Amino acid sequence: MAGNSPGERPSRRTLRDETLLVLAVSLGASGVSALISFVGSVTKPGGLKDQAATLNASAAPGRPWLDLAWQLFGITTALVPVALVAHFLLREGAGLRALGFDRRRPWSDLGRGAAVAAVIGSSGIAFYLAMRGLGFNLTVVPEGLPDVWWKFPVLVLSALQNSILEEVIVVGYLLRRLDQLGWSPGTSLVATSVLRGSYHLYQGVGGFVGNLVMGVVFVWLYRRWGRVGPLVAAHTLLDIGAFVGYALLAGKVGWLPTA
Repeated sequence: MAGNSPGERPSRRTLRDETLLVLAVSLGASGVSALISFVGSVTKPGGLKDQAATLNASAAPGRPWLDLAWQLFGITTALVPVALVAHFLLREGAGLRALGFDRRRPWSDLGRGAAVAAVIGSSGIAFYLAMRGLGFNLTVVPEGLPDVWWKFPVLVLSALQNSILEEVIVVGYLLRRLDQLGWSPGTSLVATSVLRGSYHLYQGVGGFVGNLVMGVVFVWLYRRWGRVGPLVAAHTLLDIGAFVGYALLAGKVGWLPTA
């Protein structure tokens, strides 16, 4: 069977199968993993807030150079699905530029992203503390890396990786594909927002609800701006604030829960 010519739109079936495969090797699989983790947490004796979900954990305790190698390996390989998406989009003659992930408007993207991060960050912390206090969330430990020279650079790279992966795939790519498959904007908004919430379920109900709401806001902004660049910037700043902020403040301020 002949394939599609360069720049030719793939068939509806190809688009559907491609989308499912991209999700299966990225955030869709993460959603299933988070659901299994959540079931394990709620069926474990004791409350959710007495359990911890650790992000950016050490991969080789006591062996900093090996740990660094594993950290960089994990960050790099996590971005392979984004490269796959870029390949599929280039097949259509588009590329990531079609999603607004490029260097055409760096300062505009950063400015908008910083504004979004400022609004979401403050409300997000309050929501997390409230949900944990009510027993609906695990104690989230944003980083558990050793105190070595590469700790903060790796945390920043991890934040950037998370942001690129999530916003390019869950917002830009998935919305583009669902539009091409004939989904209504409302249904696409619900689907992508639930997906975003699902792979944060390992944090508890609060993690799911908070990220679902964030998904709704990000989809609305993407539809308005037509670019994922500001969303990547916002998400990166939020994660840097969470990862680096925790590293600097844990054990030094009374309001920040620790494991």
